Amino acid sequence: MPHSARPKPTAILLVRHGHTATTGKVLPGRARGLHLSEHGTAQAQAVAERLAELPKIDAVYSSPLERARETAAPIAKARGLPVKIERGLLEADIGEWTGWELKRAAKTPEWKTVQHYPSGFRFPEGESMTEMQARLTAAVDRLRADHPGGTVVAVSHADPIKAVAVHALGSHLDQFQRIVISPCSVTAILYSDHAPIVLTLNWLGSLKGLRPS
Repeated sequence: MPHSARPKPTAILLVRHGHTATTGKVLPGRARGLHLSEHGTAQAQAVAERLAELPKIDAVYSSPLERARETAAPIAKARGLPVKIERGLLEADIGEWTGWELKRAAKTPEWKTVQHYPSGFRFPEGESMTEMQARLTAAVDRLRADHPGGTVVAVSHADPIKAVAVHALGSHLDQFQRIVISPCSVTAILYSDHAPIVLTLNWLGSLKGLRPS
């Protein structure tokens, strides 16, 4: 019997949303109504221009939150594509911590767990870190299935992208705090029927290197 064709590799380009008024100061979680700052809008336009260096993008997906959709908009516009909403790309549900100042969270006894043992942590009245990672990897699997052999942009949030990246690297979730994901950085992962290949991580430079050779 002939062998079935192997699925073509799919490139998932994970983009963190741009800067907001709360970046580095407040934990906004899934709170609605948070928009990009002027600086964040400029970052979104810049990442759209960097992604325009690629020969093809098949689809642009975004977390439902405004700051992510506003980052995805110029990327999609440059390609004449719609922004598709993927709820799996949402920020972690941080429950009772939503809206806390970062310095307040850092003073809690739980903060050390968040930093050093995230796989054992659940946000009060919210999501566990392991649930968040499972949700994100499932979302990536859906994008891969829908776009075999394609290149897909997925605009999300820092911790979700870190969780996907550490999974692709074959590392434990407890190591994900060792990764930094900056606003409008690109983390590119190539998925095939073998192990994922991390092409870029927290990349803020030219993306010409991602062109097929």
